[in-house]
Amino acid sequence: MISIEGLSKIFTADKQKLTAVDNLTLDIKDGEIFGVIGYSGAGKSTFVRLLNRLEEPTGGRVVIDKQEITSLNSRKLRLARQEIGMIFQHFNLLWSRTVKDNIAFPLEIAGIAKAEREQRVQELIDLVGLSGRENAYPSQLSGGQKQRVGIARALANRPKVLLCDEATSALDPETTNAILDLLVDINQKLGLTIILITHEMHVIRKICNQVAVMEKGKIVEQGDVLDVFLRPKQPVTRKFVQQVMGSSEEDDDLQLLMSTYKQGKIVRLHFIGETTNQALISQLAKKYAVDINILQGKITQTRAGAYGTLFVQMDGKAEEMNKAIQYITDETSVEVEVIRDAN
Repeated sequence: MISIEGLSKIFTADKQKLTAVDNLTLDIKDGEIFGVIGYSGAGKSTFVRLLNRLEEPTGGRVVIDKQEITSLNSRKLRLARQEIGMIFQHFNLLWSRTVKDNIAFPLEIAGIAKAEREQRVQELIDLVGLSGRENAYPSQLSGGQKQRVGIARALANRPKVLLCDEATSALDPETTNAILDLLVDINQKLGLTIILITHEMHVIRKICNQVAVMEKGKIVEQGDVLDVFLRPKQPVTRKFVQQVMGSSEEDDDLQLLMSTYKQGKIVRLHFIGETTNQALISQLAKKYAVDINILQGKITQTRAGAYGTLFVQMDGKAEEMNKAIQYITDETSVEVEVIRDAN
């Protein structure tokens, strides 16, 4: 659906050159929610604005649905942009227009007849959950409602792609979750490809299929969200995963666990996907003569499935404990690691 090859953007200020996007190559599948995450200054917002040429690229090409956006003249680019919706962090609404007039604005520009325009606006108001607020002005809306207007306006011309530039950064956590749920609903109902720019791993975890991590204008890591969460390779990715899992304190926790529980083995169990629902602990207790004490753990949901870590103390005869660990290794998809063996 979207093919990006060698995309670059270099800004020049005070005779100094700044490379915001550096030779970026990426493919995004039709109908998926693709997340791009990075800290401030990573180049992610510049990247997303290059896709619809709100910023002109210094080099490279962008192809969306077999059309090379980077080679279009001004007239063809205006038409192509009708198929690329965009929502922004600070909503960018027209404050002198009502909700329905904000949503109708891109339809007016496209020359859509009034009757068809009004029908489309009402469809979108219902879709984003703003029924009853049609005649309100932006100043009368909450942050979440303003973003719903922004989403509806971005969908007005039935785009194939929706670009979201920090769309939830100005919202509180509860409203953020509601907007993310709305984006998933839109993705499923309309089959829309969504590119989501954010600095919050919670957003990626909740709704994205794929994620690319940006640092200094480059993509330093990319893959399925679940895989990236489970096995982050780059330091910047590990920092983002810690936002959700809190694993930065894990070393301290392990030292405390090992000093508190001095007998038997301390084992870390890593659950992935459906295995998070397995009654593994009770199975082990029934099969083998071992005592199992759950010390701590956490399970996190991603759109691709759940994953989590559980620390347990296992006590009993060495032979029985080894059998239990071998059973986990051979008969389940749970990853097991012996952290400490006091036998």
